[in-house]
Amino acid sequence: MAGGGARPTDGKKKARIEIIPLIDVIFFLLATFVLFTLSLSRIVSVPVQLPVATPSNQPPDPDLVTLQVSDTGTYYWNKEPISANDIGPQLVSLKGRVQTPRVLVTGDNRAKFGPTVFALDQIRKAGIEQVSIQTTVSTTGK
Repeated sequence: MAGGGARPTDGKKKARIEIIPLIDVIFFLLATFVLFTLSLSRIVSVPVQLPVATPSNQPPDPDLVTLQVSDTGTYYWNKEPISANDIGPQLVSLKGRVQTPRVLVTGDNRAKFGPTVFALDQIRKAGIEQVSIQTTVSTTGK
């Protein structure tokens, strides 16, 4: 046969890689690993006692003392100026006369960290366990 343009075939098919079934298998494996890793993580939580809001029209609580720290390092005990040396004895006196003393530590808009930590340390030394920290800023002495 001299001239033909056709090639003789010997009956074998050329091998092909089908990509669509491969993608399906990869997505199946991905979904399996994602679900498996999600089932391994355990959600661990810490129990927290959140404060209960009280209406502002109630009379002030006599067991609650507000200790404010100002920007100059001065302190206010229920809006009255107090020296740093008098905080400890006042807290011990409060614990002696009140069954469950509570202290609210607050500061003005420029209060420093050091004097605030000093106030918290004095509260801890006095043995008072119910301490709150006000997160809103108030004016000095108010």
